[in-house]
Amino acid sequence: MGIKIAVRFAAFTRVLTLLLQAVFNAVIPDHTADAFSPPRLEDPLLLDSLVEMLFGGLSRWDAEHFLFIAERGYLYEHNFAFFPLFPVTLRTLAGILLWPLAGILTARGRLLLAVVLANFVFSVIAAVALYRLGCLVLGERRLALLSSLLFCLSPANVFLAAGYSESLFAVLTFSGLWMLEGGCPFTASVLLGLATATRANGLVNVGFLLYLPLRWGLVQAIAVSKGAGGLSGSHHYILISLRFLFTATLGSAIIVIPFAAFQYYGYQTFCTPSLLPDTISSALLDLARVKGYRIPDAKGLFPSWCTSRPPLLYSYIQDVYWDVGFLRYFQLKQIPNFLLALPMATLGVAAIKSYISANWDLCLRLGLWGGQLKPQTDIPSGYHNPKVFVYMVHLTVLLGFGVFCMHVQVLTRFLASSSPVIYWFSAHLLLCYEPLLKEDGPSPDGGRQDRMDRHPRLLRADSGVLPHNPLTWLLFHGRTCSPITRWVLGYFISYWLIGLALHCNFLPWT
Repeated sequence: MGIKIAVRFAAFTRVLTLLLQAVFNAVIPDHTADAFSPPRLEDPLLLDSLVEMLFGGLSRWDAEHFLFIAERGYLYEHNFAFFPLFPVTLRTLAGILLWPLAGILTARGRLLLAVVLANFVFSVIAAVALYRLGCLVLGERRLALLSSLLFCLSPANVFLAAGYSESLFAVLTFSGLWMLEGGCPFTASVLLGLATATRANGLVNVGFLLYLPLRWGLVQAIAVSKGAGGLSGSHHYILISLRFLFTATLGSAIIVIPFAAFQYYGYQTFCTPSLLPDTISSALLDLARVKGYRIPDAKGLFPSWCTSRPPLLYSYIQDVYWDVGFLRYFQLKQIPNFLLALPMATLGVAAIKSYISANWDLCLRLGLWGGQLKPQTDIPSGYHNPKVFVYMVHLTVLLGFGVFCMHVQVLTRFLASSSPVIYWFSAHLLLCYEPLLKEDGPSPDGGRQDRMDRHPRLLRADSGVLPHNPLTWLLFHGRTCSPITRWVLGYFISYWLIGLALHCNFLPWT
């Protein structure tokens, strides 16, 4: 039932997002922004104007880079800031699934349509993966379900629908972590490796491949020490250690290799170029001259980063093109961007503080023994249970890096597509402080039964246009909800709507 509710609500919010962006894009005039805007090299075909009218708002800002790469490849140096899996996915969909439309839609039109289809599917699967992951880690179905529903109203919703890689990254990350928690480390490693091929911050997921097998190894080692001794016990210790080393090493390599391969491809493209300028379209060359974009030129000088050790093109682009670096964004003129990121930063800090306060001793032990090693049935459920520890560390790393080393306004989509804790903690707040969701009344088995299970209207699949679930119930009864519920839902929905209105019309957003 939980999966069905998550799928229906995710599909509903995706459709609503597409409709709202089309309305906002039609009503609000586009801002003339200094953003990447490559020339259109094909004459419009029959359906291009219709597709642009319906979905043009999804091609703003960085989406232009992904669409350009999918159509033209990595031509300009700064294109390498955008990792290849998402544009490859779009190109594959446009070239295979949407190939029958080639006579009435240009390549760009088919790529834009591929954005709509791909992100719709990715968002729905990501909601299901987050629900499955929550069931395993949190051990509480209602908390996992509410977290999944909140993901459908994510503050970064516009980026989950637009031509960005956030949806693909979210589905790969959440699915990979779900597989890892479910005891499938190789499958998890492959999924997390694909996440690295989607976004650079996928490298941070190596921590899960190191920590979780270590935790499992310690659990097994303690079980062996209690049940066996002497030579037999030593033999089991050796097997457990070898299995941990193999799993951690192979999994980490699978995650890191996509990043290394992409950097090597950039090195080959610009440091050993074979491309001549006269083989590139004159319109694209003119854009490079006007904007100062570097192209691979077999007759030109090599870029300075080619002599660096190691020659990392991604780091060079972040430094030179985007001015990304430690404390570089701490300027008075960036105060509005810090304010824009403040709600997400506050939510992240509150999530970390709440967990540490409830598990101070566990955090000091790095979650590797104590309650962590009790039998599975003895581990408490909910947001504060020991299994959440590694996810809390992951959030702390991302939050610290996002605030101190990145353009802080992207913190909202950075965390919303990477950390399940954002949704777990938000759901935890709703369940703790919202009377409508409080546990009340005995269940048939003699335990407690929460309102979501008791009230048929809260779990009824859907009988009308709007799916019925705990979140829509709260939205319909907003006036009677607690202040914390109004704050959480108000933040999610306001950023969803404002983001659609601003981002889809080339206005600054997160």
